[in-house]
Amino acid sequence: MELYEILTLTISFIVLLAIGVPIAYSIGIASVITLVASMDSLPAVTTMAQRMATGLDSFSLLAIPFFVLAGQLMNRGGIAARLVDFAKVLVGMFPGGLAFVNILACILFGAISGSAAAAASAIGGFMGQRMEKEGYSKSFSAAVNITSATTGLIIPPSNVLIVYSLASGGVSIAALFLAGYIPGIIMGVSLMAVAAFYAHKKKYPTGEVPTFKEIVKKFLDAIPSLFLLFVVIGGIVAGVFTATEASAVAVLYTFVLALVYKEIKIKDMSKILLDSVSTTAIVMLLIATSMGMSWVMSYESLPQAVTEVILSVSDNKIIVLLLINLILLFVGIFMDITPAVLVFTPIFLPVVTNLGMDPTHFGIMMVLNLCIGLCTPPVGSLLFIGCSVSNVSIGQMIKPLMPLFIAMIISLMVVTYLPELSLWLPNLFGL
Repeated sequence: MELYEILTLTISFIVLLAIGVPIAYSIGIASVITLVASMDSLPAVTTMAQRMATGLDSFSLLAIPFFVLAGQLMNRGGIAARLVDFAKVLVGMFPGGLAFVNILACILFGAISGSAAAAASAIGGFMGQRMEKEGYSKSFSAAVNITSATTGLIIPPSNVLIVYSLASGGVSIAALFLAGYIPGIIMGVSLMAVAAFYAHKKKYPTGEVPTFKEIVKKFLDAIPSLFLLFVVIGGIVAGVFTATEASAVAVLYTFVLALVYKEIKIKDMSKILLDSVSTTAIVMLLIATSMGMSWVMSYESLPQAVTEVILSVSDNKIIVLLLINLILLFVGIFMDITPAVLVFTPIFLPVVTNLGMDPTHFGIMMVLNLCIGLCTPPVGSLLFIGCSVSNVSIGQMIKPLMPLFIAMIISLMVVTYLPELSLWLPNLFGL
């Protein structure tokens, strides 16, 4: 790839973002401009359109609209309330108990819905008021909610892991789903450690110790929601159905469950379907343009050039992974997670596989890294959702977010340099 083509792609993309062009359009326009630098305008536009269409021609991507719809049904179907109540009887009695409840509820809800945004809005709306009544600051409550919601992108089912499977050229979705459990739990525990320290320092109250009867009751109330995990993940791992088929099963299950809970009526479905279609359209446009940009970079031999540059700096695996993590942390500040995965997977995957890193392990590392960017301005979607739900400003969030960021980065380093944490479950099931 010629230097001027690299500069054309980079500068045009940054300028478009800086002037407020939506990221999907910025990716697409920058890619076309780069192609125009090496071919006529008509073939450039035609090629980009063709690559966008080809990028969406994947059976695996059908899982995304279904999981989005399942997340919408869970968000409005009374599932969040039952998971919060169950989390409260498990961890509410510890110092900083409500912060623990917030984190555990986000882990459970995110694991069931596969959506960090749904977890942040559903659990944040529930827990914000409860934590404020118990004396927690609004900014700290929102910070805990925002950071813990990211676990839903690591613990399956996760739309981002499906996108990574597509971008990587076919890494097993089942293996990625299983690989996400332990890293997701590690990040949740690290956030709990920060919350416990903060609660001890501020002398926040602890909840009452629940009776055995209360624990059993809340567990039984939550079982139908939690059972979805066994249906979806168990079915995929056992080979009963694919991830795409599992997403359709999840929609049917959550729809029936919401009707049983009487939280959703048939007349509500038009609004739910419309919101799901809107979200899916945004995600699919991002995927299409990002796949187009990935092809442009491949056409211009950017991945090979980056591999040579990075390996010329060092061939030490520890140094290379640290360098990639730093680059991705910077990228995550300015780019949403879906296009970042699609654009940078073809660039960095050849580098790490050349060093002997398992593609499944790299996928978990990459997603965990980019999750941090969801909590940072100026693009962090979870940051804006959390601030909106909790009615706090971004400026108020900076101080309480910092120790939680540190905990997430420590978790990232642990997952990066201990591949066994990601690969143990896939290896156990022979994936």
